[in-house]
Amino acid sequence: MLKRTVRRSHQLSAESIAKDLQSSCGLQISTTVCRELHGMGFLGRVAATKPYITKSNAKNHMQ
Repeated sequence: MLKRTVRRSHQLSAESIAKDLQSSCGLQISTTVCRELHGMGFLGRVAATKPYITKSNAKNHMQ
Protein backbone atom coordinates (compact mmCIF):
# COMPACT_ATOMS: atom_id res chain seq x y z
CA MET A 1 0.00 0.00 0.00
CA LEU A 2 2.94 2.30 0.73
CA LYS A 3 4.46 1.72 -2.70
CA ARG A 4 1.12 2.39 -4.39
CA THR A 5 0.73 5.67 -2.50
CA VAL A 6 4.19 6.87 -3.51
CA ARG A 7 3.77 5.94 -7.16
CA ARG A 8 0.43 7.74 -7.30
CA SER A 9 1.95 11.09 -6.38
CA HIS A 10 5.71 11.63 -6.29
CA GLN A 11 5.60 15.05 -4.63
CA LEU A 12 4.36 13.88 -1.22
CA SER A 13 6.57 14.11 1.85
CA ALA A 14 7.06 11.20 4.25
CA GLU A 15 4.86 12.92 6.83
CA SER A 16 1.96 13.37 4.42
CA ILE A 17 2.30 9.75 3.27
CA ALA A 18 2.17 8.60 6.90
CA LYS A 19 -0.99 10.67 7.50
CA ASP A 20 -2.57 9.27 4.34
CA LEU A 21 -1.84 5.70 5.42
CA GLN A 22 -3.10 6.36 8.94
CA SER A 23 -6.40 7.68 7.62
CA SER A 24 -6.89 4.82 5.15
CA CYS A 25 -5.76 1.91 7.36
CA GLY A 26 -6.66 3.21 10.77
CA LEU A 27 -3.25 2.14 12.10
CA GLN A 28 -0.82 4.26 14.08
CA ILE A 29 2.28 4.68 11.89
CA SER A 30 5.46 6.24 13.26
CA THR A 31 8.77 7.15 11.65
CA THR A 32 9.08 3.77 9.92
CA VAL A 33 7.60 5.27 6.74
CA CYS A 34 10.86 7.00 5.84
CA ARG A 35 12.89 3.86 6.56
CA GLU A 36 10.57 1.69 4.47
CA LEU A 37 10.65 4.19 1.58
CA HIS A 38 14.44 4.05 1.57
CA GLY A 39 14.30 0.25 1.67
CA MET A 40 12.06 0.25 -1.41
CA GLY A 41 14.46 2.51 -3.29
CA PHE A 42 12.50 5.76 -3.03
CA LEU A 43 15.00 8.41 -2.06
CA GLY A 44 14.26 12.08 -1.51
CA ARG A 45 16.60 13.42 -4.12
CA VAL A 46 16.15 15.86 -6.95
CA ALA A 47 17.96 15.28 -10.22
CA ALA A 48 20.71 17.79 -10.93
CA THR A 49 20.17 20.02 -13.94
CA LYS A 50 23.02 20.35 -16.36
CA PRO A 51 23.57 23.31 -18.65
CA TYR A 52 23.18 22.85 -22.37
CA ILE A 53 26.38 22.51 -24.38
CA THR A 54 27.01 25.53 -26.56
CA LYS A 55 28.71 25.23 -29.93
CA SER A 56 31.88 26.84 -28.60
CA ASN A 57 32.00 24.47 -25.61
CA ALA A 58 31.49 21.47 -27.89
CA LYS A 59 34.26 22.67 -30.18
CA ASN A 60 36.65 23.20 -27.24
CA HIS A 61 35.78 19.78 -25.83
CA MET A 62 36.49 18.05 -29.15
CA GLN A 63 39.86 19.74 -29.42
